[in-house]
Amino acid sequence: MFFLQMSGFPGSGKSTLARIVAKLTGAIIIDHDIVKSTLLTSLEANCIDTNATGKIAYDIEWSLIDFHLSEGHSVILDSPCFYSEMVEKGTKLSEKHRAKYKYVECYLNDVEEIRKRLKNRTRMISQIQQVSSEEAFVEWVKNSKRPPDIECFTVDSGRPLDSYVDEVMSYIGE
Repeated sequence: MFFLQMSGFPGSGKSTLARIVAKLTGAIIIDHDIVKSTLLTSLEANCIDTNATGKIAYDIEWSLIDFHLSEGHSVILDSPCFYSEMVEKGTKLSEKHRAKYKYVECYLNDVEEIRKRLKNRTRMISQIQQVSSEEAFVEWVKNSKRPPDIECFTVDSGRPLDSYVDEVMSYIGE
């Protein structure tokens, strides 16, 4: 059993990779954009302030992760990883349920390719529409949080998926 924490800039290929890993392993995906988009839609429809939506979405996601790990399922959290608390919660839940903690970062250092991917995907309400500037992109990627004491795996998600999926599976131990 494992807990896989995905990381990477929006449009870098996290969801695509998460779906493939889930298909190959039977892991359950907890997708931050699905949870947050559903909350935003529901709260807006009921005229409720949406400012806390991100935090509430993460609270729901961590509860779901805790539950699925307690049931013996491998879990993938598909979300950018911009907060140290995410790494801390991920490692603590992994320890609690004796799951292998794994961290995969999809890295795509090509702002034009990111812009193209964001423009061409079917966007959920919680997802960004575009990269505001190259400086913002660089800053966002630089601020991604990684676990300090655990081996992380970074893939160049500008390459074709089939060129690195086996490496990811080997890193996960599947």
